[in-house]
Amino acid sequence: MEDGICTVIAARNASQTIARAIHSALRDPYVEEVIIIDDASEDDTTQVAYQCDDGTKRLKVIRFDVNKGPAAARNHALDSSRAPVISILDADDFFIDGRFSKLMPVEGWDIIADNIAFIEERDGDNFDIGAVAAFDGLIWQLDLATFARRNISKRGVRRGELGFLKPLIRREFLDKHKLRYNERMRLGEDYDLYARALAAGACFYLTNNCGYAAVIRPDSLSGQHSTEDLAQLAAASEALLHLNLPRDIALALREHASHARAKYLHRNFLDMKTRNGLPAAVFDALADPLGFARTTRAIFLDKLDKLSRNSSTSSREGEVRYLFENGRINSN
Repeated sequence: MEDGICTVIAARNASQTIARAIHSALRDPYVEEVIIIDDASEDDTTQVAYQCDDGTKRLKVIRFDVNKGPAAARNHALDSSRAPVISILDADDFFIDGRFSKLMPVEGWDIIADNIAFIEERDGDNFDIGAVAAFDGLIWQLDLATFARRNISKRGVRRGELGFLKPLIRREFLDKHKLRYNERMRLGEDYDLYARALAAGACFYLTNNCGYAAVIRPDSLSGQHSTEDLAQLAAASEALLHLNLPRDIALALREHASHARAKYLHRNFLDMKTRNGLPAAVFDALADPLGFARTTRAIFLDKLDKLSRNSSTSSREGEVRYLFENGRINSN
């Protein structure tokens, strides 16, 4: 197929969910390859993946003996595939039937992404696709400043960062600009790749049609971030500041980098407190007065968040929320 798609699934200990993800990809006629990278799972993820083979020879399963992280897994899949278009699918999630028939006919893009439906784990296997809202198919172009600002999480607001997007990406653009995932990162590697692509001039379209279902799981690997993960995210965000970009874009990137650095400093302070006690943590943090101010503010707001979460109720069964509702994304 001239516009065939390779769906890449990086998986670790995903035996309970990966079959649903694989089947959702294999059902789509645009998909000519599905490449699974088992990132040194300690369960039977590889065996479950092999059992999903539908006989069309589109499924390829590769297992790492050593855990390398999602960025390395995706890069390996990219280099092992041949399709001209790449799509990323998390092992917890699944495509909604007909997704690519709405995205592929759009012309002129290097990257294109659609809306995401967030659903609770309890609803995943029995999810009613009819519950997904039918938006109007509005298409608009995403710019780097908006993208950066919409990846700054806000207190008291349910997560909606655009780094969650799972777009289609043209291989030709990635290869032309020598773009791959940053393998030092295990958090925010999607944000980093998309930001560098936009900085390289990618035409990145969004549509409010919804073709991707993200399953919210309390034990998801994406929710388990180490201090080193946060440090690498901060470093990658700060590296973007060295690019020669217009002032408004540079300002947005600086805001994101400051946000990422504050999250790292907060976690590092808590680690120091656990290891050496509060006085030692405060003494260490005071070496950077601005960083210390950010840390104390983050701790205070974190306490407020916990109080808010404790007083809130969980979402109702079958409730669906979306990365963005019907309408354009703004930078606020």
